[in-house]
Amino acid sequence: MTTYTFGIRGHLDDHWAAWLGDLRVTRSADGTSTLTGPVRDQAHLHGILGGLRDIGAELCSLNVVEDVAPTLPHPVRTKRLTLRAARPDDADAIWQYRRLPEVGAWLTEIPTDLDAYRATFTDPGRLATTVIVELDGTIIGDFMLRVDDAWAQAEVRDQARGTQAELGSVLDPAFHGHGYATEAMRALLRVCFDDLGVRRVTANAFLANEASCRLMERLGMRREHHAVAESLHRSGAWLDTVDYALLSHEFTHHTKE
Repeated sequence: MTTYTFGIRGHLDDHWAAWLGDLRVTRSADGTSTLTGPVRDQAHLHGILGGLRDIGAELCSLNVVEDVAPTLPHPVRTKRLTLRAARPDDADAIWQYRRLPEVGAWLTEIPTDLDAYRATFTDPGRLATTVIVELDGTIIGDFMLRVDDAWAQAEVRDQARGTQAELGSVLDPAFHGHGYATEAMRALLRVCFDDLGVRRVTANAFLANEASCRLMERLGMRREHHAVAESLHRSGAWLDTVDYALLSHEFTHHTKE
C-alpha cells in the first residue's frame, strides 16, 4: 500500500474521514483539513476522490507520502512490557499525557492542540523513530530510537554510517515509580547493540531533569558533556544540559539485566 495525503479546503468532521475509508483527519489553523491514509491501488484512490466529490469537498492538494521503515526492527517483549513501532492512531493516547505540565516542562514543545499534534506525530520521519511502550495493551510511554552516522573524516566516512543511535524517553506520569522506563530503555539498548549493531548510544537531558539523569546513570551510561546555561527554557531561564553515552563493549551483563 501507498500512503496519500488529501488537502481539503475547510474543516472536515472526523466521521467523514471514517466514511471515506478510515482516513485520518487533521485540521489546520488556516482553515484547511488533511486526510491521510493507506491506498491499496488506483481503483481505491479513485473511490476516495469520488467520495470527496460526493460530499462536496474541495480538493486543494494530493500527495504521496514516502514510507519510512521503523527504526525498531520488530516488537520487543520484556518481563512486563511490549515495545513496538508507532502507528498513526497512537497519537491521541500519547497527546493525553504529553500535554501535562509536569511532562511538557522538559519537552521541546507542549502539544496543546490535538489536531496539530496528530499532524506532527504522523510525520513519516518522526513516526519511524518513535517506539511505543505498552503495559497490558495500554500505552504508557513513547520513546525515541534514532540511528545516525558518526562523525568521520572524509576518507573513512562510509565506515561511520549508521554506527550510533540516540535514545529518548517520555513516560506517562501515572506509571512513574515502577521501573518501567528503566526496563524499556534496557530493552532498547539491547536492540541497539545486538540487533542494529551500533557501536555507541547517546542520550541527553536538561540537568534539572533529575529523573532523566538518574535513569541514564542507572543504565550505566557515562556523563560525557555538561554545557552550562546552554539552552533557553520556556520559563525564560538558560539551563544546563548534559549528554550521556554508552559503547557496545560497555554494555555488560549487569546492564542487560
